[in-house]
Amino acid sequence: MRRVFGIAALVVAGLVLIGAAGAWWLWFRHDKGLMFHAVAVKRGDLSAVISGTGTVEPESVVDVGAQVTGIIKSFGRDVNDKSVDYGSVVKAGGVVALIDDTLYVAAVDIDKAALQQAIATLANAKANVPQMKAKLVDAEADWKRALTVGPSQALAATTYDQYKATYETAKSNLAIAVAAVDQAVAGVAQAKGTLKKDEETLAYCTVISPINGVVIDRRVNLGQTIVSSTAASSLFLIAKDLKRIQVWASVNEADTGKIHPGQPVNFTVDAFGDQVFEGVVNKIRLNATMSQNVVTYTVEVNHDNSDGKLLPYLTTNLQFETGHRQNVLLVPNAALRWSPRPGQIAHGSRSDSHPAAERPASKHEVVAESVSPQSHGTVWVHEGALVSPVHVNVGLTDGMLTEVSGNAITEGMQVVIGETKRQPAGSEPQGEDKNPFMPQTNMFHRGH
Repeated sequence: MRRVFGIAALVVAGLVLIGAAGAWWLWFRHDKGLMFHAVAVKRGDLSAVISGTGTVEPESVVDVGAQVTGIIKSFGRDVNDKSVDYGSVVKAGGVVALIDDTLYVAAVDIDKAALQQAIATLANAKANVPQMKAKLVDAEADWKRALTVGPSQALAATTYDQYKATYETAKSNLAIAVAAVDQAVAGVAQAKGTLKKDEETLAYCTVISPINGVVIDRRVNLGQTIVSSTAASSLFLIAKDLKRIQVWASVNEADTGKIHPGQPVNFTVDAFGDQVFEGVVNKIRLNATMSQNVVTYTVEVNHDNSDGKLLPYLTTNLQFETGHRQNVLLVPNAALRWSPRPGQIAHGSRSDSHPAAERPASKHEVVAESVSPQSHGTVWVHEGALVSPVHVNVGLTDGMLTEVSGNAITEGMQVVIGETKRQPAGSEPQGEDKNPFMPQTNMFHRGH
């Protein structure tokens, strides 16, 4: 019986050994089909940037409108003696449009006649005052004599009362005459005010430019009726100076802490391909906007457009420089993200005291390291068919490359950024395994 159990145990052990050997053979066969993908550590310059989009805007824009209702009769002349149109250069005080003034001229003529009538009324009122004064003096003298004589046989009572009434009437008439003068004076002032108002209204029929600038938009046509109380009263949009423009960029609230006035900015526009334009941050506007719970701020970027190349309202792609390094060691971000499996680490590396050698760094941790200057990270270099860790200080990143430093990292060192299937002789890695940042790559086989 014991012999039977011994034979069974031997059989089971043999099967286990056979299974382990088969698993090892399958792993080895699969493992020989993979290679580490490595790139060389380079030395160079690095800039960290915040990306954003915006539009080109003139520094100062004036919306020239109409203050009267009427028909556009003609346009003014620009500095080149041409009819004001899109792109015309105009001077401050120069005529840009004429509105039909027939009704307003008639109103001014009526006001002038009314003013003359008011002046005549005033003159008549003033002339009536001395007459009323004279009548008052005569009536006052009669009344004084009547008071001296009194009602008696020499002066009938009815006559006495008549002198008194005449005197009182004369006083009232003088007061009325004086009030008429005051009324006529007010009438003249009112007529003058009405005339001045209508003359100003008439002047509004001649639309002038308030600034020296360039017409960005002409919003009316000849013969078009303008109603001053509606949005249609806007005639022209004039930019003060297109040699100085701004880019209004939308920036996420999380990035505003890294942006400050005077900060250099590079931007491009589709109209000029890969040409890079330079600007400087002017200010961050405080009126934030929210869309789908995303808060953005408008950042004003000043640009010297002396050559007139950039046109208003072009779409821009901006990069705000938040940091710059010169002549530093650089590795692809993939080198800091990649971690080997336990069986790929060279003997003795597992006992390394650095935490990165004991567990793979998560994507979140790598991002945090790349954002915080002089944090710690790990890259891996091949040691025979396996890899071993090299601990580095992680600095600035531009999203593709990261600054690294440390005693163990050197220029030209091959660091692993991933694994790839073995390629035929003379071929290059394809797809995601091909490194776009470090063209000099090295593949080494993971077999034994």
